[in-house]
Amino acid sequence: MKNAKTDSLPVPGANLYYEVRGSGPVLLLICGGVYDAAGYAGLADRLADRYTVVTYDRRGNSRSPLDGPPEPQSIAVHADDANRLLTAVGVTEDEPACVFGNSSGAVIGLELAARHPGRVRAMVAHEPPVFELLPDRDHWRALMRDVADAFREGGAGQAMGVFAMGMGMGGEDAGDGDTGQGDAAAPQGEPDAETAAIMARTAANMEFFIGYEVPPFSGHTPDLDALRASGVRVVTAVGEASEGEPPYRATLALAERLGGRPEVFPGDHGGFGAEAEAFAARLREVLPA
Repeated sequence: MKNAKTDSLPVPGANLYYEVRGSGPVLLLICGGVYDAAGYAGLADRLADRYTVVTYDRRGNSRSPLDGPPEPQSIAVHADDANRLLTAVGVTEDEPACVFGNSSGAVIGLELAARHPGRVRAMVAHEPPVFELLPDRDHWRALMRDVADAFREGGAGQAMGVFAMGMGMGGEDAGDGDTGQGDAAAPQGEPDAETAAIMARTAANMEFFIGYEVPPFSGHTPDLDALRASGVRVVTAVGEASEGEPPYRATLALAERLGGRPEVFPGDHGGFGAEAEAFAARLREVLPA
């Protein structure tokens, strides 16, 4: 973590851990899946020369504890968290922020743009799993019911097995993005203390992800009318190595409904971590200066 300032923000029902690095217009990076702010460290470091980059652990994950026991999560609540965080770092309607989100973080970013359009200048949605826009939405609804049943009956491990098999993406992608280790995703030998801590946090996030995020998040439909009317520049994005995978197909459906075509980024669903240098360069190309 290069020269990142850390802080926390109390929000209704939780306390958000966040990091700020760099200078310039604010760029908020919203993660999805089991990873946290550390998953964006490599990307954020490469963008901090142009932007004030804000990363955070979403509520219920890692260093952002809930005030009470876990419960099914709402995209709208997570979007309001992001809006409060933008306020905390000084974003106003006179100087709105750019936002990037991956996977379920992209769904949250789209909701942020729809609910709080004055705070968002541009929103880059990288492979949001908006399965309700797909013609086979009934298949995805059934899969998520199976995931919820498996979690209730057999716990997180059984539910993850059902989810991974149903997604058919394999590896880290089945877990909704990078594992949170960024450039250190495949350490050789014994991990250092920082990497070990990241690995422990993301492993601990698995139960919350599969039990309390995946089923409710998967049923969310973006407010397309609000997005069209928002004035926010919405950029959809897919990974060049993701073609045919469910989030890729969902992104194509979203782009079609918004009247455009998705931008192509390096790597796959987790390309922001595995190919941070090339990914940052591509993000600079599609974001306003």
